Amino acid sequence: MPTPNANLTNAGLTSAGLTHANLAKAAQTLGIVAAAALVVFMPMMVELFDLMQYTIFAVMGILALSLGFIWGFGGIMSFGQTAFFGLGAYTFAVTAINTDGGWSAVALAVLVPAVFAAVLGYFMFYGRISDVYLGVITLTVTLILFNVVNSTAGDAYTIGDAPLGGFNGIPAVPGLSMPGNPDYFFGPEENWYLSAGCLLLVYLLLKGVLRTHFGRVVVAVRENETRAALLGYDPRIYKLLAFVIGGGVAGLAGCLFTNWGAFVSPTVFSLSTAAQIIIWVTIGGLGTLLGPVIGCFLMQYLILQIGTQQSFNADLVMGAILLAFVLAMPMGLVPMARLLAWRVIERLWPAGAGGRDADTADAAPDARMAEGAK
Repeated sequence: MPTPNANLTNAGLTSAGLTHANLAKAAQTLGIVAAAALVVFMPMMVELFDLMQYTIFAVMGILALSLGFIWGFGGIMSFGQTAFFGLGAYTFAVTAINTDGGWSAVALAVLVPAVFAAVLGYFMFYGRISDVYLGVITLTVTLILFNVVNSTAGDAYTIGDAPLGGFNGIPAVPGLSMPGNPDYFFGPEENWYLSAGCLLLVYLLLKGVLRTHFGRVVVAVRENETRAALLGYDPRIYKLLAFVIGGGVAGLAGCLFTNWGAFVSPTVFSLSTAAQIIIWVTIGGLGTLLGPVIGCFLMQYLILQIGTQQSFNADLVMGAILLAFVLAMPMGLVPMARLLAWRVIERLWPAGAGGRDADTADAAPDARMAEGAK
């Protein structure tokens, strides 16, 4: 029979859970509203050069989300997310040149990487490839694509009217135009609204996916694949679908990247770009959608500032920061910030009555944060 103290503790924990859930929802709502306001008013707050830099931050934030989703929630460590990013970039460039721009290029830039992810993922997941080899295979595919595209210099390598250009890339890619007015092409402000709006939309869509039955099963497969299989779920199909979603999101980022610069080259498949994405997600925090975006923004801003002087090497600084985070803060910025916030809330706003001691009060938020950081 439960003791009175146990009943008080359970009641306190339930009350704490409800309080924390309400606070979390309120914080998320405020964050989304603030982000939407930032999307709308940013062009009025900064100069044109800064706006163009923040636009590429938003584009790379979408790329970071693609890896954050499949790695943090699907448990799929992809070292070659740039394969889908580059395919989206080149698909948009080739389609835009052959059709004089248009939104059909955007659709194909998302569809082609998603289909490629489906084919690649089928052989990996249904071939029972272990997690270690998944990273090796995706990295190898990226390097293969880099070498293939880098070797397409010359007039013989064209797709329709689009010369691939080899290591020189494809210049003068037609940008997107205003729907209903094909003569009005997007400028820096319109590209900001498009890129930042897509970042916010992708974030909300992925968050919605994780709240569905499919999303919960994906997380369950990540936690314990054998147990999920015993419950009647086929882990392979859920991993494959999550991988396809990540590929499509990365393709969208590649499309927006080419539209932003009106240029694409084989560097979109490069090893350095692939490594940067992993650093962004690691620093921001696995198991979150906000973490990869914050990690991306912080590192991109830091690299931008380092580029204005010659005292430090950007790659060396990024490596040092990654090492520091892995050793000192392995859960990442966002999970650590949540943990500290819950501890402060527990101190300032105790949820239970007299039935909860200090150890129980500290254990509850720690458990929640550990669960979220997995």
